[in-house]
Amino acid sequence: MTVSKMAQNLIGSEIIRVAGEVNAMIAKGEPICNLTIGDFNPSIYPIPEELRKGITKAYEQGHTNYPPANGVAVLRKAVVAFTQERLGLTYPENDILVAGGSRPLIYATYLALVDPSDKVVYPTPSWNNNHYCHLSGATPVEVKTRPENNFMPTAEDVRPHLKGATMLALCSPLNPTGTMFSKKDLEEICDLVLEENRNRAKGEKPLYMLYDQIYWMLTFGNAEHFDPVSLRPEMRDYTVYIDGTSKCFAATGVRVGYAFGPTVVMDKMKSILGHVGAWAPKAEQMATAEFLQQSEEVNSFMGEFKPKVQESLTVLYNGFQELKSEGHPVDAIEPMGAIYLSAKMDLAGKTTPEGKVLEISQDVTFYVLHEAKLAVVPFSAFGSGKDLNWFRLSVGGASLEDIKASLGRLREALQKLK
Repeated sequence: MTVSKMAQNLIGSEIIRVAGEVNAMIAKGEPICNLTIGDFNPSIYPIPEELRKGITKAYEQGHTNYPPANGVAVLRKAVVAFTQERLGLTYPENDILVAGGSRPLIYATYLALVDPSDKVVYPTPSWNNNHYCHLSGATPVEVKTRPENNFMPTAEDVRPHLKGATMLALCSPLNPTGTMFSKKDLEEICDLVLEENRNRAKGEKPLYMLYDQIYWMLTFGNAEHFDPVSLRPEMRDYTVYIDGTSKCFAATGVRVGYAFGPTVVMDKMKSILGHVGAWAPKAEQMATAEFLQQSEEVNSFMGEFKPKVQESLTVLYNGFQELKSEGHPVDAIEPMGAIYLSAKMDLAGKTTPEGKVLEISQDVTFYVLHEAKLAVVPFSAFGSGKDLNWFRLSVGGASLEDIKASLGRLREALQKLK
């Protein structure tokens, strides 16, 4: 062995593997509707104009040196005000940690809280918790969820696994499903966390909750976002929030994320990321600070951005419901938030025109890719079993016209199966 055991056994991203084949097909000129990456096509979903201007201005003003390791003060102050105004959560400036997107913050949370072999409980499907457990040496405790509950975990799902655990990792709206916690379910889970902490011996490490709410501004219809501390103020001592601008402002490449939580945890996360150097570029931080304070501009952007995302999701959802009504073995869950549709293509056991039997979700993925020119990601990329024929469809990178066209090709592909 020439590398560490961690590196030797690290599993590559299945999303990136699928995307690699997709990109190769696109390079050959094939008309692929690419619904794989949780990203935005800037020609379809540009960032807010005032944010773009602010970034340019910040570079012109010379903000090209190192920012403070925990984020520039004006941005942390702006996050405090924005979080207070929009969510009713009040955290001091020193408990805000800025980084280059949400990924370093999630990883820092793992490293700050989890010792090797500590139990980390998380639902499947969910984004990247299996990989963060591997990177940190944690013992993963996967909680399978059900389509009947929109693939969101319930208190009864997690209850058997919390004793002795160090962290419960949750996300709402959820990547990859586009679904969300109900108030009741999140309240009951918070009550379990509080009960577990009350029962722990003095000096024993608490059970913390990692709460990823990066998509909270992207909710649709009557869906309402809930968070732990707003529902149960006692959760403040145990909750680390992951948030940022990447998704709500279509600004994935701008790389400005932030976290907030208990002071003792945030201080350690600051030290960890200070050594890693995972900060967001200073100019982008300065521009984001300015933009967050422009409530009218934020509201104006969201007033145009959200309906556009919702329309693409609705077209996809209605398309799958139409295919279902025609007798095809497909289904979908009505989208509640984020940029994702959960779609079922129960094609295991079907035979392709070439005589190949589709057995697992990867077989379905590549059949749909080559026959329907529709690129999707199986839930197995998010920790679920390969026999679960549910898929994530991400609308940020495709035009509405491409999505509509792909549904016709999908119908033809389904009709070819025996």
